[in-house]
Formats: sequence, C-alpha cells, structure tokens
Amino acid sequence: MKWNKIIYILIVVLMASTLPAYEKSALARLHYDGGGDWYNDQDIIPNIAEFLNETLDTDFALIEESVKPSESKLFDYPFIFATGHGNISFNEKEASNLRKYMDRGGFLLVDDDYGLDKSFRKEVKKIFPEKDLVELPASHPLFHCYFDFPNGIPKTHKHDDKRPQAFAIFDKIGRLQLLYLYESNITDGWSDAHDDPPEIRQEAMQMGANIIYYLMTQ
Repeated sequence: MKWNKIIYILIVVLMASTLPAYEKSALARLHYDGGGDWYNDQDIIPNIAEFLNETLDTDFALIEESVKPSESKLFDYPFIFATGHGNISFNEKEASNLRKYMDRGGFLLVDDDYGLDKSFRKEVKKIFPEKDLVELPASHPLFHCYFDFPNGIPKTHKHDDKRPQAFAIFDKIGRLQLLYLYESNITDGWSDAHDDPPEIRQEAMQMGANIIYYLMTQ
C-alpha cells in the first residue's frame, strides 16, 4: 500500500476518534453564505449514508450535520458536501480554513444544483488561487473503482441538454481534495423529493458510493 493511502486512512481514523461515539461517522453539509440555498433537499445525507452503509459496509450516522467554513469543527469531518441553486461566497477566513481542511486530508464535494456554477468557480479561486479545476475523463478510476460508469459522471437531473462534467482539484501527491459536479446533480437522486425513476436514483447512489470508495482507497 502506498504511503499516501496509509496517511489518508490514518487521517480519517484520527478525525473520527476525536468525536463523541454518536458522531464518529457523521457526514456534514457545508453551511455557506452568499444567498444560495445550502440547505436544500435535507434528506440527501441520511439517504446516501444508508446506501453507503449497506453497500460499502461503512458505519455513517443516518443524520445530517452542518458546518460553516469558518468553524473549527470543520476538521471533525473527513467528507463534506455542498449543493444549492444560487450564489456561494467565502470570506478570507473561510477560504483559508477550507484550504487547511483539504490540505490536511479533508474532502469537499460540490454538486451544482443549477445556478451555483458561476459563483463557485469564482470562490474556489479564493481557496486554491494557484490551481485550476481539472475535468476528469470517463476513463478516470473514480468512475470504475466500485460500480462501473463507462461514460463518466451520470446526468441525474436534466435541467438542460448540456453534458454532465466532473472537475477535480488534487494535492501535490495526487490525492483528490475537491470534486465539483456540473450539469450532473447526483444529489437530486439522493433525495426523495424529486420522484426520480428508481434506475436513475440507483445510478446516483452508486456514483456516490464510488466517490466515497475512491476516497478511502486512493
């Protein structure tokens, strides 16, 4: 096993070990400013946590927790999700804290729920001014590590006819730090609210499992 894999696993374990027992495996949602609905579809984390537990034999709590980017408890969570339809904004302290979080082993998934793209691309430069979002090709291991997605990131919610894209930022040793999903919206498939067909929801859940599995084994 490569040293970076060992280090990542140790980071996840150490993060979890500092929490009370009922919080050890909690997934969190990013409570950002800017006016966007950071809170939408409040069942997505419990639903994906249940699927992950059944599929990957993880032990995530079936609750949603939220954390602001400026808070110290950000470092308690190995995985953080963000979604929404509107603007997202980070001040200097928040951007710095998010950078430290991801540089120390944390991971941020941002899923554009249609309307987040323009502001997010601007704000991510506050976090990683020297890095660019890199589109992942369909051949990337993220799409084949557990379930197979031969065409890459799936399009769960069809807002328009644009193709779905997955963009990433990696650290200097190649570890995935941030994943940004555009025109895909897999988190809509994690929610009960949108009444998506069962096969579409299953596909969205499976892509979520791929993301977590890849992070735990990269």
